Amino acid sequence: MEEVILVDEQDVSTGTMPKLEAHEKAVLHRAFSIFIFNSKGEMLLQQRAQNKYHSAGLWSNTCCSHPRPGEDTATAALRRLKEEMGFETELEKVFDFVYKASFENGLTEHEFDHVFVGYHDGAVYPDKNEAAGYAFTSVNEIERLLKSQPELFTAWFHIAFPKVKEWRES
Repeated sequence: MEEVILVDEQDVSTGTMPKLEAHEKAVLHRAFSIFIFNSKGEMLLQQRAQNKYHSAGLWSNTCCSHPRPGEDTATAALRRLKEEMGFETELEKVFDFVYKASFENGLTEHEFDHVFVGYHDGAVYPDKNEAAGYAFTSVNEIERLLKSQPELFTAWFHIAFPKVKEWRES
């Protein structure tokens, strides 16, 4: 059974809980989001697999997940990028934020999200159990799609994307 690390608003660990239970009870837990760019400045988007327990089939950032109990968040980010998208690259933590988003199936994401950025121009080999598809997409096109078809994207991407865009422009 997969567990997540419960945290307070300062990201101090307060224990662990099974992942599904944490999402059922809307308990704050540690997570990470990875945003990969290529040399053209395009962002690598992932379309979540249809078998995901929430946000199935929606587009989002390159990779996101939770560190395991006892696992460093940066190490977990590198591990999951390789597992989900089939490549490795150096990652830089750029900021973190807390968000809460509820879903129609009764689950809630309440996460202290560590955001990492990396760069990659090589091949992508997504795990089909994690990602139904992927696309390198310009920031301008992502902004256009977020406005014209917001329902195509995950709740957390709507929150994190503008923060990443602002970080890149600063």
